[in-house]
Parts: sequence; structure tokens; C-alpha cells
Amino acid sequence: MTHSLGRLARRCSTALTTALILTAAGAGLTAAPATAADCTPAQVIANGGFESGTSPWTASSGVVDNSTSQAAHSGSWKAWLDGYGSSHTDTLTQSVTLPAGCTTASLSFWLHVDTAETTTSTAYDKLTAKIGTTTLATYSNLDKAAGYLKKTFDVSGYAGQTVTLSFTGVEDSGQQTSFVLDDLALDVSGGGTTPPPTTDAIRTPAAPAYTVSLTSDASGANWSGHESVGFTNASTAPLTEVYLRLWDNYHGTCPTTPITVSNVTGGTAGPLGVNCTALKVTLPAPLAQGQSGTVGFDLAIAVPSGADRFGHDGAYNFIGNALPVLAIRDAAGWHLDPYTNNGESFYSLAADYAVTLDHPSSLQVPATGTSVDTPGSSGRTVTKATASKVRDFAWAAGPFTKISGSSTAGVALNVYSVSGISSTDAQSMLSTAKSAMDAHAARFGAFPYQEVDTVLDNNFWFGGMEYPGFVLDLVSTTALTHELAHQWWYGIVGDDEYASPWLDESFTDYATDLALGKTGTNCWNSTSWASSAEKLTNSMAYWDAHSNRYSTVVYGYGKCALHDLRRLIGDTAMADLLRTYAQSHWYGVSTTAEFKAAAQAATSTDLTAFWTQHRIEG
Repeated sequence: MTHSLGRLARRCSTALTTALILTAAGAGLTAAPATAADCTPAQVIANGGFESGTSPWTASSGVVDNSTSQAAHSGSWKAWLDGYGSSHTDTLTQSVTLPAGCTTASLSFWLHVDTAETTTSTAYDKLTAKIGTTTLATYSNLDKAAGYLKKTFDVSGYAGQTVTLSFTGVEDSGQQTSFVLDDLALDVSGGGTTPPPTTDAIRTPAAPAYTVSLTSDASGANWSGHESVGFTNASTAPLTEVYLRLWDNYHGTCPTTPITVSNVTGGTAGPLGVNCTALKVTLPAPLAQGQSGTVGFDLAIAVPSGADRFGHDGAYNFIGNALPVLAIRDAAGWHLDPYTNNGESFYSLAADYAVTLDHPSSLQVPATGTSVDTPGSSGRTVTKATASKVRDFAWAAGPFTKISGSSTAGVALNVYSVSGISSTDAQSMLSTAKSAMDAHAARFGAFPYQEVDTVLDNNFWFGGMEYPGFVLDLVSTTALTHELAHQWWYGIVGDDEYASPWLDESFTDYATDLALGKTGTNCWNSTSWASSAEKLTNSMAYWDAHSNRYSTVVYGYGKCALHDLRRLIGDTAMADLLRTYAQSHWYGVSTTAEFKAAAQAATSTDLTAFWTQHRIEG
């Protein structure tokens, strides 16, 4: 493999942006769509990390590069387009086939843009994102920022076709702009071997019960052991397979992943799909409605570096979404959406967990559920955590400082702090936890679990993250009040967080306002919809492609819409609506259509115009 020496002379600065061009192949290369029964989830880009050089890519001279002037996102190789500081065009292409029968396709890649341009108004150098004739995004030197960002695009419209991925960077004769791509993936999924009848809206596999036993190393960053899950087919359609979601494999480079499943029993494991986050397990025999099965496997977890919802900040490990969980099949088929770092992809049924965590006694291990510690072998402690009817399980491990209290109703409230969090701040957050839990319970119904653990680290880039009975957060009254509202909106009242993120984030931000005494006055003063395609009820596929609008619309406009609904139907009617709606969906799943129907039933005012005005569809 040869590379242009001229690239090593490029000037460097720190900035970032994104782009992509995908053009459909000629009509003669287009495959006819097949039935959904033919789909096996897969990642179809070859050599997406460029560690094998140029093959099978077609690239301009020197684009596939392992120089140190621009770092790769992972490994040593990447694709470096432009960066010459003179009039120049670079291209990078690969023809890929999206298998017939796969109804969902998600393209992702990491992009760093480094520019020496200083203008804040003129786009001199550009990288354009297209699929076929459709422009997905156009980026330029104006989008600069530091480091790599991951971008995800829903390209499901090309399922069953052969397409050419094309990346084209165009640079003018002025200052250099470098577009650096790495770790590309195109995940296809959907369909399934036994798609249920479209009239069968029952969610299955139902009543999951997880039993987990893991042992950690001295640091608490590496865990190994066994997991099993029992389940029942609630659907009238036979269940011939299940899918395990290994969500945290997003944090690795497929196929080198931080979550490893091996020695599967109770079914036959297929290849990993959806960027290594979905594992199909074919059952020995179809399960009829009411019949049960169990799948077991050995599990290894390696927590990567980083103050993330799955990562370690020095000695402190945060282990969210690490346990494989069952995907859901409903009238739409199997839900095998890609991971999103912009929000959440999670959609799971309430389940029972019995988790045993064997760890050094020097480590505190806050976790979902109610925990009991007992002495283990020399210098070790066994934490047994049990949780009933929760949607996920998360824990942390590290030398945290712990303080405790309780809500008015007697729910145990624990605050765990990393070093650097003052005792004053920890006490303040414990007080916030108590007032927030009391406020939310009064509005939506008594908290049904016995314990909530809050883990504080001001290095969290994401602000806060919710899990059942367990939250990660900064020292922030508003953020903690928000994450604890998620115990009801997502935790108790579930939803498909990928398809309908507004159902938990908008409702949670509205609950946060109420708990903090905010009425949403002048909520819409600065509202400006970006386009006719922008809806409050859009999915994460849309928001990942328009990430700068996600928080503004789903959090901001969403809570404003609920404040408007309250003003329209009245405070009492709104309070009754949300409490009754929560009770009727307790441990269940909410949909936009169900909420709209409940809201309409709560008032004699016709809400048709309200839904249209606030762009609430479904």
C-alpha cells in the first residue's frame, strides 16, 4: 500500500463536521426486494475501519492513510479526504449490497474535520451527504469542532438493493480543510424468519426473568460469568427465535467488542448483526402462545475508558446497558434499531432481575433494585441485587463516597460520589433526590420500588442518564430532577425510545418543570420549526440526522406542548390525565396514539387542531 508523502505536510487544526454521499448503483444492479422472512441482520460494509488498506474501496490517491498527522478514530488507518490548502477533490467509494428481505438499514460513520479556515460565514470547503439523488447532509469548514463525531443515517429505503457509498470532498484554493472518516458501518435488519400477522399487536417474548452471576477483576472494569433469561411467547404467532441486544457493543469496533457472549444454550446463536448489537438465537422448536423457553450464555464485559454511561472515569466504572436483554417483536416485527449516542434506542418489557456481583470489598457497587451485601472470599464482597418489573439493569463499581436518606414514603435514597464532589454538593443532591421523588410520586403514583441510587460525576459529557432505580448525573438540581422523573416516564410507563423519544423525554421535562415550580410561561417565544419534516414525534433516526435539533424540539418544544395542553384543558384535568394515564400503563408501554386518545377522552374540547399545531402525529 502506498500513500502520498504530500499529505504529511498538511496543516492541522482542531475542528469537526460530517458528511457523506451515497449514490444508488445503476438500475441493472438493483436487486428486487424479497420477503421479510429472508433477512439475517448483518453489517455489509467491508473494511469499514480501513485496517486492511484500500480493498475493496476505490479511492483517490493517498486517501486511505495511516500517517500520524491526523489520528484514526480507532486502529491506525482511516480515510483522509482533502487537506491540501489548494483546489482539490477527493473521492472514496464502495459498492455494497443490502440483503433482500431486510427492512431496516442504518449507515453510521465517524468523521473529524480539521480546518485552517477562520471565517464564520463562508463555506469554502464542502463534503456532501447523499443517497441516490437525495441529499442527507451538507457540511463545510463552518461546522468545525474538536474531535470525531459519530453520524447515523436511516437508509432503509435502499433495503434489498445494491448501492455505491461515495464520499466526495471538495476543497478550494484557500486554507486547508481535512475530512477524516473512520469506522464505517451499514447495518441491515428487520423482517425475521417468522413475521407475526400485522393484526397481532402483542409484544413478545413476554415476562422476561434474568438471572445473572458475574465476578469482577480488582478494578471493577472487567466482569465475567453467566446470564440466563426465561420468557414466554405471549403472541398468537409462533416464536421461532429471540434476539439479544448487546447494546454496549456500539462502544467497540465490530467485531472487536466489549460485550462477549459465548456458549449459548437453549438455542443456536447466529452471527452478530446491527453493528454487533443484535444476536439472533434460533430456538430448538417453535414456541406456541403461552409456551416458555430459556436461553443461557457465558458473558464477559470489558468497560472502556471514558466518563460515559458505559465507561470508566479513572477508578470509577459506570456499567449501563451492559447486560444483554431481549428484543421485542410486535405487529411491526422485530425491533432491531441501531444504538444512538444522541438519545436512547431502548425498547424493552418490564422484567425480573436477580443479579449477583462478586467484587473487591474496596469497591462500592450501587445497582438497580434492592441490594444486600455479604462477605465473599478473602477481601471480596458479594452484592445481590433483586428487582421486579424493571426494564433494564445497571450498576457502577468504584471507591465512591456514599451518603443515604429516604423519601417521605420511605424509599431508600443513596448518593454515591466520585472524588472531587464535595460533601456539600452530595448533600444538596440527596436533598434534591428526596424533593424530586416526593413531587413525582404525588403527581403520577407511588414509586413501586424500594431503592434509588444516584451516582455523581461532573465529568459526564451527557449530563445525566436514567436506569431503573439507578441514575448517573452531574451535580445539578434540574438534571437530577429530570433523571428521577424518568423513573416514571420510561421506567414505569415504558415506550419505544427509538421510535418515539418524545414519550419519555418531553413528558420527563414537563414533570421536571412542575417539580421545580415552572409553569412554561412564554414557552414558545423562540420557537421556530426547522422544516416541514420536523415533527415532535419524529424517531431517533430523524434526530440522529438532525442532531443539533434533537434537544430543542424533543425536550424544549415537547414540554411546551404539554404545558399548552394543560392550559387548554385545565390544570385539574391535565393532572388527572397524566396520573390516570400512568396508572393505566403501569409496567406497560405507551404509544403516541394511546396518549392522544386518553387526552381527547379527558376533555370536551376537540384536540385535532392542537395535535396539528404542535406536530404530534401518530
